[in-house]
Order: sequence, then C-alpha cells, then structure tokens
Amino acid sequence: MTKSADEVTAEILADLENPTHRAIVVDSPPGAGKSTLVVRAARRLAADGAQRMIVAQTNEQVDDLVDRLAQADSALLIGRLSAANYVTSDRVAAHPNVAVATRPADLADRAIIIGTAAKWATIDDGTWEWAIIDEAYQMRSDMLLRIANRFQHGLFVGDPGQLDPFATVDVDRWKGLSWDPTMSAVSVMLANNPGIPIHRLPVSWRLPASAAPVVSAAFYPFTGFRAGTEPGTRRMEFSTAGLLGPLDEALDEAARSGWAWYELPARHTLRTDAEAVSALAALTNRLLARAAVTHSEQGTRPVTADRVAIGTAHRDQAEALRTALRDTPAAAVTVDTANRLQGREYDVTFVLHPLSGRRDAGAFHLEAGRLCVLTSRHRHACVVVGRAGIPELLDAHPSAEPVHLGVEVKFPDGWEANQALLTHLARHRVIADAVTPTL
Repeated sequence: MTKSADEVTAEILADLENPTHRAIVVDSPPGAGKSTLVVRAARRLAADGAQRMIVAQTNEQVDDLVDRLAQADSALLIGRLSAANYVTSDRVAAHPNVAVATRPADLADRAIIIGTAAKWATIDDGTWEWAIIDEAYQMRSDMLLRIANRFQHGLFVGDPGQLDPFATVDVDRWKGLSWDPTMSAVSVMLANNPGIPIHRLPVSWRLPASAAPVVSAAFYPFTGFRAGTEPGTRRMEFSTAGLLGPLDEALDEAARSGWAWYELPARHTLRTDAEAVSALAALTNRLLARAAVTHSEQGTRPVTADRVAIGTAHRDQAEALRTALRDTPAAAVTVDTANRLQGREYDVTFVLHPLSGRRDAGAFHLEAGRLCVLTSRHRHACVVVGRAGIPELLDAHPSAEPVHLGVEVKFPDGWEANQALLTHLARHRVIADAVTPTL
C-alpha cells in the first residue's frame, strides 16, 4: 500500500531521534514540500536547546529558508551566516528574530545557523551535532568533504531528478572512482556508507493532476509520485475570448489539458532562434492580455506577470527573450535558465525545448534533469515551444555516451526522458503559422 505524505514525514521525523543514524536521505519530487519538511525538521532538532546548522547551495536558497523558518516560528532565534560583502535581503531584514554575521562565534545565541555550503567550507572551528543539507543533490561530493567534519549527523534533502552538479573542467579523469568529486554529495555518501535510511516523499503539491503522472513517468520511472490534488481541483480560464489562430489555440489547449506543444516548422537554426523567441514572447503577452484566472485549493487569483516564467537551456536564449519582452506587458515575467529556475514555482510556464532547431543531440541538451526542471515548475499549465523534427533528431542520435566502469547507469537517460515527454506532448500539438507571430 502506498504511504501518505504524512506517514512518510512522520517516519523521517522519528528517524531524527535515532542516534545510530549518521545520515538520513530524503528524496523529494518537484513540489513535494521539501522546504516545509526542512523547516519542520529544523524546529524539531532545535527543540532541545542545542544549536543546529543548515547548509544550502545558494544565497537565494539560504534567504528563502531563513524567511520560511522565521515565519513559522517568530520566537526561534536564527543566524544567517554570510560573506563579508553580503547585502541583507528584504526577506531576511523583515524578521527581528534573525541576526546576520560572518562567523558562527557571533551567532552563539542562535538556535539555528543557516549558510551556503561555500561559506561553511571557510569555517575552521566548531562542530554541531546535527546538520540539514538542503538541495543535497545539487552539492558536489568534494564540497561535502570540506564541511563533513563540522557535524556528526546529517539530514540530506533533495530532488534526485533535477540537474546534477556541474563543473567547468574535464571530469573524465575521475569517472568510476568512489570519491568522484563531480558526483552529487548524496550519491558518493550512499556509495560509501551502506545502510543509510532513504525516504521518498510520495506527493507533489505543485504539479497538478494533469502533470504529475507525466513528469513521474518520464523522469522518475522507479520512484514515482502522485499529485496532491484531484483532477478538476485546479482550473485555468480566460476573461477574454481568443482569436482564431494558433497562439490562442495553444493557450486554450494549455488551459484545458495543462499542456500544449507549440510546433514551429522544422529547421536548423542558431541557438537564439529568432522565430522561437518571437513565438514565446507572443504567447506570454497573449496570456496576460487575455487576463487568465486560476482556480485551485488556494482560491481564485489572476495570473499576473510575477506568476509566469519562461525557461531556456542557455543564458543567451534567456537574454534574447528578455530583450523581446522589454517594453511589453510581459516585461516583468521571469526568464531564466533551468539551473536558475530550480526550486521555483509559477502558475504558468513557457519552455523553449533544449533540442529545438538543433542538428545534433549532445549530452548537455539531452540531460534528463534539465528538461525535468523546465517542465515541472508549474501549478496549472506548461506550454513547450520547439521546432518539428525533434523525435527524428533523437532517432538519428541514439544515446552513445561512453560507459565508465564503476559508474552506476542513471535512469532514465535523456534520450528516454525526451521520447516519453514528446510522446505526451504530441497529443497537445498546435502547429504554428508559417509567419513568425508579432506582438
């Protein structure tokens, strides 16, 4: 029988009381309440009066956790461990129970100290009984090695289906080694420490019932999850009727089914495909112009620009889109790469498919985690834009990455994940006009 989210959470919190566990791993699918779990676990661990440490991977993640913890318990004394040049964000400054300092010694009265892994790696003194490692699959194992002597027990929480840690140097020399520094902290820890309990959160509270089964099957085939809401709980509708044309047809399909595949004519293009950029800008502005409204378990609210995002694989694509949206009603829409969209949530997302217009299907564009991030940020609808011919491109470039001894094969690989998602999107295809849409 499938366990409920409350049952799994109770088991995780119970394991925190077991001193024989040097580490506990929690796998969390997109929107499964990972941050909520971290907040609950932190408050539970700090209840005995001993100081605890939390490690996140970016300053944005640290500030988010500080804000969530401070809102959950205004009496909890929280320390924000920062670099000397850190500028306190409004979210952190808003809470009187939060102090900011560059050294743990200056936060001795705090129940919890939160900082980035890079900052914790500079700390030379002090040990803590418990640490919580947030977004643990984004942490490289060499970073874990640098901070592991700072704590005795660790709760590692993260999403195994998202992007792996990346490096800017050639990493083949370390492939197959048990201490490969480019692998995630969780992967190396589990490979070298058998018997560590692993828990899996079974429910996504972000993805709607139309998306959770699709994302689960494509990116989590062996550790599936389900939506926290029933079909029909979430709906999106437009205040104004659409015009006759593929732009409105795609938006109507997304509102009706939760998905749309806006297909441009087959063509090999530059990475910053002008037609694809124009199509995404037109779709986004059209969504706002039609005054979309969402209905969900959280109530009814309009889809404003801050609740919409456009995801890309590359920074130059994101910059081209920001330029296209400038001086339009959609100028405030979030536009960013998959790496920077991890952990964020919107009502509607637009995605430029990583393989659109390409002549080849290399490892970067095939990476399953990248496509998983791009297609799992939404609460209501996701519109994917790309050129025709991607399935044929995949067939012409089957997965041919070198196999390294001692390296566990990761499933699903990018080839399988792309095929699975494209098969689903084909049911929601809208063919674009031959003429590039204009705003």
